[in-house]
Amino acid sequence: MIRRSMASVCFILAVLLFSGVSAGQAQAAVTQEYNWKLVSEEVDGDFMTDWAHEFAKQMKEWSDGKINIEVYPYGTLGGERDINELVQLGEVEFVMSDYGWISAFVPQAQVLALHYILPREKSVEVFNDVFNNGKVRGLLEKSFQAKNFQPLGYLHEGWQWVTHNKKIRTPEDCKGVKIRVMGSPMLQKGYGAFGFNAITLDYGEIYSALQMNLIDAQVQPMFANYSMGFYEQVKFITNMEAELFVAIPLANREFMESLPKDIRDKILEVWAGITKPAGEDSLKREEKFIKLVKEKRPEIEFYKFTDEDIKPFHELAIPVREEYLKSGGEGAKEILDALLADIEAAKKKHGVK
Repeated sequence: MIRRSMASVCFILAVLLFSGVSAGQAQAAVTQEYNWKLVSEEVDGDFMTDWAHEFAKQMKEWSDGKINIEVYPYGTLGGERDINELVQLGEVEFVMSDYGWISAFVPQAQVLALHYILPREKSVEVFNDVFNNGKVRGLLEKSFQAKNFQPLGYLHEGWQWVTHNKKIRTPEDCKGVKIRVMGSPMLQKGYGAFGFNAITLDYGEIYSALQMNLIDAQVQPMFANYSMGFYEQVKFITNMEAELFVAIPLANREFMESLPKDIRDKILEVWAGITKPAGEDSLKREEKFIKLVKEKRPEIEFYKFTDEDIKPFHELAIPVREEYLKSGGEGAKEILDALLADIEAAKKKHGVK
């Protein structure tokens, strides 16, 4: 209970800002009652589930109580692959997914798993600009729609932090370290290029795998390292600044197309409005949970890669882009080229070198 309440502090502040934006919006003349399910990849109190509840709240208020969305936290309807499949098949209307697990269904989404693509500076501003205004969004949407998913937005969920028991500063340090990553071939290749032995496990299996030394390391946003207790089993927590965690709210495409236009438009409008406060929330959570972990286990050594640390890892990450072109499915080159161009345009716009 303590972890959950602490996890919600930053979220509540972000929601207050968001509510200010949404206040005063006209209610819809929804003529029938809708009861939908939204399943999250994270537990109660964590980023995805909190923002899923905010989406449900906004839709209920707008529809004068006629649209009811029940949010199911991680583990209630299955593992990561299971819940994405439920939405693809139309048995559940919505899922809070990510670029890792959804790549088993939409290989093009692996472009978001490439390392050292997005800048460290002004990451929220650049990310939001790319995925609100860039060409890559429309290209990815077509890939998702072809597999019966409708993406509703892309949310900056913070940097991925590696929890581990061996100091990591160079690629040499990574050799032989067995690290758990999400179910994406691109993530396995990416971390493998650094020297890690990258394997995939379901989210719910990570803690026991660390505890029994079946894995040496794993990578998550800081709030998850805290809420799932991963920090309890390690000596070091390191931000390689290689990878942003990206949440992707998705709907079943056929379900979305069956809805009246005003409801479809409102769903997209709500997620568009969530983008900015959610990104700001992700950074506040990161700061808060670093502090909480330090209070719980002051002996843990935190480290953030410097420019010099990053150089050899960045060089190793570049060739992995060729692997994406091989395994990223139809249109992979166009998607990668668009993403890189969108990022450069957004960096220039926001004054990032």
